[in-house]
Amino acid sequence: MEESTHLHQITTPLISKDEGYINEDIDDNNNNLPSSSSSSRSLPEEENSPVKQVALTVPTTDDPSLPVLTFRMWVLGTISCILLSFLNQFFWYRTEPLSITAISAQIAVVPLGQLMAAKITDRVFFKGKRWEFTLNPGPFNVKEHVLITIFANSGAGSVYAIHVVTVVKVFYKQHITFFVSLIVIITTQVLGFGWAGIFRRYLVEPAAMWWPANLVQVSLFRALHEKEVRPKGGVTRTQFFLIAFTCSFAYYVFPGYLFQMLTSLSWICWIFPKSILAQQLGSGLYGLGIGAFGLDWSTISSYLGSPLASPWFATANVAAGYVVVMYILTPLFYWLNVFKAKTFPIFSDELFTSNGQEYNISAIIDSNFHLDMAAYKREGPLYLSTFFAMTYGVGFAALSATIVHVALFHGREIWEQSKASFEEKGMDIHTRLMRKYKQVPEWWFVCILLVNIAATVFACEYYKEQLQLPWWGVLLACGIAIVFTLPIGIITAITNQSPGLNIITEYIIGYIYPGYPVANMCFKVYGYISMSQAITFLQDFKLGHYMKIPPRTMFMAQIVGTIIACLTYLCTAWWLMETIPDICDTTASNSVWTCPSDIVFYDASVIWGLIGPRRIFGDLGQYASVNWFFLAGAIAPILVWLAAKAFPEQEWIRLINMPVLIGATGMMPPATAVNYTTWILVGFLSGFVVYRYRPDLWQRYNYVLSGALDAGLAFMGVLIYLCLGLENISVDWWGNDLDGCPLASCPTANGVVVSGCPVFT
Repeated sequence: MEESTHLHQITTPLISKDEGYINEDIDDNNNNLPSSSSSSRSLPEEENSPVKQVALTVPTTDDPSLPVLTFRMWVLGTISCILLSFLNQFFWYRTEPLSITAISAQIAVVPLGQLMAAKITDRVFFKGKRWEFTLNPGPFNVKEHVLITIFANSGAGSVYAIHVVTVVKVFYKQHITFFVSLIVIITTQVLGFGWAGIFRRYLVEPAAMWWPANLVQVSLFRALHEKEVRPKGGVTRTQFFLIAFTCSFAYYVFPGYLFQMLTSLSWICWIFPKSILAQQLGSGLYGLGIGAFGLDWSTISSYLGSPLASPWFATANVAAGYVVVMYILTPLFYWLNVFKAKTFPIFSDELFTSNGQEYNISAIIDSNFHLDMAAYKREGPLYLSTFFAMTYGVGFAALSATIVHVALFHGREIWEQSKASFEEKGMDIHTRLMRKYKQVPEWWFVCILLVNIAATVFACEYYKEQLQLPWWGVLLACGIAIVFTLPIGIITAITNQSPGLNIITEYIIGYIYPGYPVANMCFKVYGYISMSQAITFLQDFKLGHYMKIPPRTMFMAQIVGTIIACLTYLCTAWWLMETIPDICDTTASNSVWTCPSDIVFYDASVIWGLIGPRRIFGDLGQYASVNWFFLAGAIAPILVWLAAKAFPEQEWIRLINMPVLIGATGMMPPATAVNYTTWILVGFLSGFVVYRYRPDLWQRYNYVLSGALDAGLAFMGVLIYLCLGLENISVDWWGNDLDGCPLASCPTANGVVVSGCPVFT
């Protein structure tokens, strides 16, 4: 690699500074942090980003002399990646799975980096030689910090293919080896890296592709690296983080161990302990959650992320969609007995027989691990709770609504900006600055992609008994991913909306290759998750682009971070599956290891893979009418668009975002009512009340508080498990009854007999 011409002036770090920087006359400063947004205002209009939010947020200068690949970066980046991977997988199997974002690491590593800069020797090793380096090249700087966060992002983003391993081992109780599991996980993640590399010139370099979500992290980087004076009578951000972290750490011992009912306080059930109707309405975990709330941060942030990071407009859209689906459509469908709704619980992700009993899936699987048609005819057709069936309908509607909404409201914009991308127009100051660094050759990504596809085909053919997916399935999945990565990448980069392909991939392979559940899961992982992973990588590319990280350095960090994350996720999951008795068993008394997301993934593998969509949502199924949701979803944005055209003076109409409204409950199940009600409440307090009436406090402490709550809960959760969970030490009292609504899951149809429930006649 070509080194910077500035290298002789500064002690070389562990490997090098910004490698490959081509020195030209750029107006750089020598500060630890690039200039503030105010400096961008002095630039000519055509020099700065044409996107206002970017122009006001992202620094427009670069200091190429800042060391990046330092000893601190490798140590803190690796630790952050391993820790976040371990914690996210550790909590993934729990009833309230906590998702710890990279923001936690982004905040936590600042004092550690500063401590290392202050205490580690600055001695120069091999001085005067080619391999000269030092463990301490100077103050902890923002570029090191960004690269550490890129590492952390690898651990913060879930490794979706773990679902395949869990479902095969725990639910189907079939054999899959650690090595085959590792191949599936690594090839899935790296496949997305290949797509991202091919499309980065269209989705990262153009100014039009601005990736709104990255501006939160850019703002936080700047806040953490600007010199901060403690306000009179107040505390600095670092002090506030430590205080909030300590409080979160100490408090979680109550909802996490001593008083688990704090997870869901369903007080209506306490008032009416013998009423099925009251418990259906009031249960936060098994009902509609009216009045239910949780005093547990894991309840609040489990599925929807931190409400403190959600703008009020987005929170309001989610709230409106939740109310429509949960409090209007669900009760209407249930009490009108649509799809025999009263035969099953009002809210459940289980699979049932026609008489309301749990479906025995193992009875319809033959010795070759695919559908036994004779046994299926004996067991009868599979039924879903009406809410579960409706969530698939909502997913259909959200997909079509997203396509139509984007075409109507953003079509012209996307077309013009796409043309600008392909013609390499719209280059802003950030792209010009990044052009000074040596780029990653596209053939690197192509080689990675080809090797990865070859390895995937080999694995699926050689281990066909375990993976079931034929070679043509791998190529078809790759074809779907490559076709959709660019358009969905453009939509995400401009609108911050990322339509999911999981239902489409399940549908396609379910019709083409029914009866093979593992093949269905693998096809979904390679077709959908590789595309989703590509979007994540592209977002990281853009973050590095904004913060002027050398592309080859980014490439190295993402590859290493991805491999570390894959190994850590799989080892953690394997350890938990081997050591926790009855993991993912929802019938185990007061168990917190219920694997809600894996249950939904398992159900999907049965619905779309084992039995096949034709026997459930097609002409042979009970739920063919659910397909009308596709049409309803397509019509809804048209109505909003026509209203906006008819009443242009009513600006609020254009704020109605039908994909967000319709897809608001996309995480249900496994998310439950209490997750939404509490998330919406906290989001309202943060995004509306505090943001509107105390913007100074919101700007200073909001994101810091979010990271501190995540970190404190995570460390206490692991400590409780290691000290008490491994020894099976528990506290048995009424406060550890997670919901206190035992009748919420009871059917209300006449003659249905379920253990623990009254029988209606």
